[in-house]
Amino acid sequence: MDKKRDNPTTLSVHRCRFVDYAPSAITALAYPPLPLPSVKGKKKTTAGKQPLKFGVLAVGHANGNIDICEWMGAEGESQCSQAWVVRKTLPGPYPSKVDSLAFVIRHPDDLGPNDVPKQSDLRLFSSGGGSELIEWDLEKGCIRRTIGSQGGTIWSIAVNPSNSSIALGCEDGTVRILSIAHDTLTHSRRFDRVKCRMLSIAWGPPVPRKSKSQTDKAQPADSSSESDEDEDDEDDWTDSFLVTGGSDSSLRKWDVATGRVVERMGVDKVRGERTLVWTVGVLGDGTIVSGDSLGMVKFWDSRTCTQLYSFKAHGADVLCMAISPEGKALYTAGVDQKTVQFSLIKTSSTGNGPSTTRWTQTCSKRMHSHDVRALAIWPPYTPLPSSHKRQFPIDVAPILASGGLDMSVVLTPAALAQNTIVKITNPLDTSAESTFEDSYHRKLAFVQKGAVRVARSARLVSLARESGLTVWRIQKKPDGNAEPQPIPLEIDEDYPEAEPFAGGWEKVLEMDLRVDSNITTHQFSDDGKWLAVSDLYESKLFAIRAQSNGELSVKRVKEFSSLLQAHIPASSGNASSSTGAAAFQFTPDSSKLIMSTSMSSYILIINLTGDKPRVLRRFDHHRMQDSIVHDRVIKGRTPALVNGSVHVNGHVNGDVDVDVNMESPPSSPSPAKKDSESSDEDDSDEEDVGSTAAIVSVDQIAVSTDGQWVATSDNHARTHVYNLDLISHHCTLPSFHRSAQALAFDPMHPSVLLLAFPDNSIQIYDVETQQFPIWGKELSASLPKRFTHAHDPILGVTFDPPAPAAAAGGPEGKTRFVLFWGATWLFKVDLDTRTRHVGGKKRRREVVPVPGPPPTPGGGVGGVVGGPGGHMEEERQWRDYKMVTQYRPILCCDFLSRDELVVVERPLVDVLLTLPPAYFKHKYGAS
Repeated sequence: MDKKRDNPTTLSVHRCRFVDYAPSAITALAYPPLPLPSVKGKKKTTAGKQPLKFGVLAVGHANGNIDICEWMGAEGESQCSQAWVVRKTLPGPYPSKVDSLAFVIRHPDDLGPNDVPKQSDLRLFSSGGGSELIEWDLEKGCIRRTIGSQGGTIWSIAVNPSNSSIALGCEDGTVRILSIAHDTLTHSRRFDRVKCRMLSIAWGPPVPRKSKSQTDKAQPADSSSESDEDEDDEDDWTDSFLVTGGSDSSLRKWDVATGRVVERMGVDKVRGERTLVWTVGVLGDGTIVSGDSLGMVKFWDSRTCTQLYSFKAHGADVLCMAISPEGKALYTAGVDQKTVQFSLIKTSSTGNGPSTTRWTQTCSKRMHSHDVRALAIWPPYTPLPSSHKRQFPIDVAPILASGGLDMSVVLTPAALAQNTIVKITNPLDTSAESTFEDSYHRKLAFVQKGAVRVARSARLVSLARESGLTVWRIQKKPDGNAEPQPIPLEIDEDYPEAEPFAGGWEKVLEMDLRVDSNITTHQFSDDGKWLAVSDLYESKLFAIRAQSNGELSVKRVKEFSSLLQAHIPASSGNASSSTGAAAFQFTPDSSKLIMSTSMSSYILIINLTGDKPRVLRRFDHHRMQDSIVHDRVIKGRTPALVNGSVHVNGHVNGDVDVDVNMESPPSSPSPAKKDSESSDEDDSDEEDVGSTAAIVSVDQIAVSTDGQWVATSDNHARTHVYNLDLISHHCTLPSFHRSAQALAFDPMHPSVLLLAFPDNSIQIYDVETQQFPIWGKELSASLPKRFTHAHDPILGVTFDPPAPAAAAGGPEGKTRFVLFWGATWLFKVDLDTRTRHVGGKKRRREVVPVPGPPPTPGGGVGGVVGGPGGHMEEERQWRDYKMVTQYRPILCCDFLSRDELVVVERPLVDVLLTLPPAYFKHKYGAS
């Protein structure tokens, strides 16, 4: 047995549950639509033969924020344990809320009928209880434009199947049609007014425009008519009708061409009170489905507008609905927490006649503890005639997403029971079963990454809310008390916790800030003397001082915003008026602040020493567009310089690293202006690439413990490293399959950078030698499945701080480790750098230098891979690791000192206590 296993790692763990983090309820969900097939049949439908791809998921919250979640599976894979992971949060205006969400394909003709739109192909619209429709800029993460409804409060929105129009259901009883074709947003027309609120709205199936296609066939097919054919493709489909659900106990069918009511359908009433039709949907054959405030789900014939079926499916209001990709199943949910499935089943035929079908309520599941406000399903359903019905892979289960007041998105495989011909894959990897009735659902954690921060030396824990900040201090244990119960990280069993001593923590600061949007990021310096907070539009810097009574005094640095504004070029367009930040990071000595601007993607190095802060340098490497040379991606063109020279180093990995050598001191005047001037003097053939800057979100910043290196990573999977000693760009890392979820430098070897990805994979890179160490490759390739297949993704990583007097992991020193953490787990990995060889034979170890102090005997972290002199060594088993799952859900995990760990938890029970009582109806006679 390895010697280290005889001495398990023990830490004094501060289990902090006093942080009153309040996640926001989920009010809307949206998947992107799929393009319509061509009526002419030019594009063949082969979706059944292609692997199923997964689109992004938008999650709207009651506080106005919108989370953009991306599928973490690799290309061509139909199964992923992490499923959808939040990759970007669009901060809502403060105060605001999100009631409705809708994705729109910007240019539908550019996509084939089986293409899944990427984020760059999409537009996102939302409404939030007001009279304005908001369009979001998904790249910058801000509001792109708004438009008034001209009809009061917007109660519902719906996009037509051809992605050319949006229908708004308004307070004044009208339906407003907005044109969104060709990336526009304008009012098109208004339907007749009725005396009720338009609570829900849905488009009917589109109708092929045959006359148009016949006209096209008569035209000669030459290159000059390509543009005409493209315009005709847009008109292949025409909208047939629109359905609205009102507050007057009725549904209405509207003629899109005339804007008038075709027929009115009345729902049930109780004691003369009005019934609210909260949700409506339309199937491909024209069948209309409605859900109302009495818990009734009704099916209607769209031709005769008569009721076909009626189900008392819910005990209270039906709030949302989703239709399966093939249109053979329907899901409803609402106030009674149930999700009910309706299926289209075949009935036995009488005699020799054809068999018929009918809708039946097949099963229900309770996956939420409170009201369910939103449902969405992937692949999305498009109401198409049977002759143009889209085919999906039959061996992959659809995924039903639901969300509500209990703040967690629930994902459920939703395969139909009759699909038993082939083995159906469960994309969530939760169980072998994939039908809605039998499969296990899973909840996405409600933890918001970056909401909680820890200042180590000052022993402070901070929590950011929509517009405020709260800070607590973790007190040291008095010498008279017993030491806290050490919790081994070597085993999974729960250990008895020590009784907390009185006064273990205290609240020292409560701040309410004047913000225009919800707070995007905040950061404390390690010594607790600086605090940086930002919303989308403005960054604020505060000087913190401890008072004699233990509380903190706060003084704002008023000129900070204007200082930043002077170094953000006016050429950034709309971003020129914004000094907001996407991420902050202080250097360990608190002398510098590194920040990334939120809407212009600049990296600013700010000096905090002296009378007032000053910007030392602005870097624009993340704004550079990618170019492809010899099938390799070159990350951006040659950057602009202040007063320096450029040296480009080509590497075997195909990426280009750019070194900037400064010749003038960092305090040279107006670096922003000189940067822009020198970029104009660069090679003219590269000017086209640089003229359209890429706007990305630089949401990860890490600083090495010696204060020399800074690593920044953006949502385009590009990572740059800067040298703080020279205030210059050092190198560019190869682009990886995903953008990094967390960055961290090894405190023992400050040049070693660890990158953790949301699919629970890692990479280790030495920024000084610009190589991937062999031990790092072995570590990343040998991670156990329990970690890589964990359902919750990595949220952060922290290294075991080095002992002051210990050598670099020698035989007498304590074993070092790195600690990864997600919402429901901690994962400890031993930092032994000896390479593991596969096979049963002994083989000579290669002596591979490891960055850091001189080699030490025994092959520790600071030594070499293998023993001295390359002697024969027995193969060791897989390195020490341990998964700890007794803390959940985790908001933050970090070290306070060498053997002191703080774990901030927010138990679900505590969160649910803040919610109103859930719906409950006692049944007479039931026990």
